[in-house]
Amino acid sequence: MDLHSWIDSYLDHLRVERALAKNTLEAYARDLGELAAHLGDVEDIRSVEPSNMLDFIVGATRRGKSARSSARLLSGVRGFFRFLVKEKAIPTDPTELLERPKLARRLPRVLSYEEVDRLLAAPPEDTARGVRDSAMIHLMYASGLRVSEMCDLQIGELDRRVGTVSPLGKGGKRRIVPVGQIALDRIVRYVDLVRIANKGAAKEKQLFLSPRGKRFTRQGFWKLLKAYARGVGITTPISPHKLRHSFATHLLRGGADLRAVQAMLGHADLGTTEIYTRVAQDHVRRAFDRAHPRA
Repeated sequence: MDLHSWIDSYLDHLRVERALAKNTLEAYARDLGELAAHLGDVEDIRSVEPSNMLDFIVGATRRGKSARSSARLLSGVRGFFRFLVKEKAIPTDPTELLERPKLARRLPRVLSYEEVDRLLAAPPEDTARGVRDSAMIHLMYASGLRVSEMCDLQIGELDRRVGTVSPLGKGGKRRIVPVGQIALDRIVRYVDLVRIANKGAAKEKQLFLSPRGKRFTRQGFWKLLKAYARGVGITTPISPHKLRHSFATHLLRGGADLRAVQAMLGHADLGTTEIYTRVAQDHVRRAFDRAHPRA
C-alpha cells in the first residue's frame, strides 16, 4: 500500500481498536496529513529515512509551531511508524532516534476557593435552566470530569444511592467517581424536577439535556460557564478544564492521596497527575512567605 492507504489503515486502527474520541482522531489525521504533504508522492514507505523525519519536525518549528505542538506532532507520527513496524510494512521506525522537543512544563491555572463558591452560586435555583446548570457545574467541580465525559454521561451511569457516576473516559475506559452530597442533591433535584419534564427524557439516555430534549454539547456548556463567570465578576479566563484543574488541586491541598486523585481523573500515568502537586506546593510556599517571621 502507498502512504495514504497506510494512513487510512492506521486511523481505522485508532478508531476501532483503540476507540479514540472523534476530536483526537481528527488531530491525528491533521498531523498525518502534514506528514504526507512533507513526504510528497512516496512510492515506497520503506524509503523514509530518519533525516526525512528530522526535516519534518524542524520544518514544523520553522513554520511557527510551538515546542509543545511540535512534540505532539512527533508523538503522533511516531505512533504511525510504530504501527507500520508492527504490521511489518517497514523494518525500523525512522523516528526512533529523534529527540522530543524540550518543553517548559506549565502549571495548570486554577480557581480560588472564593471564585469557586461564587461560580457554584451563580445559576438561579428558581428556573428549570438554572437548576440544570447548577447541577452540571456542581458535578464538574465535585468529580473532575472532562467536559466530554459530563456531556456523554447517561442517566443510568448515575448511582444516586451510593453517590457516584461512572463516566466512559479516554480509550473506552470506565471509572467510578464519587460525587459529594451537595452536588448529588442538585443532580437529583434536576433529574426529579427538570429532566423528567423534558420532552426528550423518554428517548434520550444522556443525563443532561437541552431545553429541546437533545444531548447537551461541550460548546453549550463552555458558553454558559463563561456567562456565569462573567456575571459574578470572575475576570480570569475560564474553561471547563479549569474546573477539572481546580478539583484536582483543591483535593491535594486538602490532603487527598495522589493515587486516589489519579483514579478519579482517569489518568493512565501518575506523572500526569503529579503536576497538580506542584500547584499545591506553591500554595504552601505562599502561605509560608506570608506568615513566617523569618520568611
